[in-house]
Amino acid sequence: MNSWLSKDKTKSLFVFLFLISISIVTVIWGNRLSLSQNNIRVWSWLNIAILFVGLPFILLQKEAGLPEVLQTSVTKKQRFFEPLLIGLFFGILDLIVIKLILHPQPYDGLPPFLQPFPYSIFLFTSGSLEIEIFYRLVPITALLLLGRWIFKGKYSNIIFWIAAVITSLREPIEQWSPGATWFIAYAAISGIAMNLFQAVYYRKAGFLATLSVRWGHYLVWHILLGVYVQYWELAA
Repeated sequence: MNSWLSKDKTKSLFVFLFLISISIVTVIWGNRLSLSQNNIRVWSWLNIAILFVGLPFILLQKEAGLPEVLQTSVTKKQRFFEPLLIGLFFGILDLIVIKLILHPQPYDGLPPFLQPFPYSIFLFTSGSLEIEIFYRLVPITALLLLGRWIFKGKYSNIIFWIAAVITSLREPIEQWSPGATWFIAYAAISGIAMNLFQAVYYRKAGFLATLSVRWGHYLVWHILLGVYVQYWELAA
């Protein structure tokens, strides 16, 4: 094996391919569900192909000054527990503001942001991977690598924070929607804050840490809320 593909990089490769395998299950399961159920959000094989854009970047974490995916110096608390709690916090906030305050009435069907359980676990795990590849993995790694090449690592901290702020603005802007001023402010502030936490944990504990923040958020907002709507509101 090429000496460049170290033990840490090999682990990173296998973790990345394992996450993609979950997305493959999502494609197969979603397309089968769509044959018998309406409003199923499905992935295509093109979605899987796009995920491989992240492959070279997952192997260049060390060169960019970022932790390897399973770097031994990073604790499980840093990689999973802390970021998961942050994601849960933002998920609970969204649940209170959007579901309890803005839409307390029962749904008469699963809205697009909710999907049947347990398919929802695979769909939103896959969605998390896709988002974090293009919101964090590719842009932040690329900018840090470019900075190290041009400035020989001299301004890595400044470049990281520029990348962190820019990538933290993307999701709130993409999801911008009209509504009450207080809600627009809440959505923008909470969205930027969560994405900034993800960037910080990406630098501190690696790619699985930024994924863990989003997993925590999606667990509450997409999966558990979906279970409640599916088995409580719609079954009533």
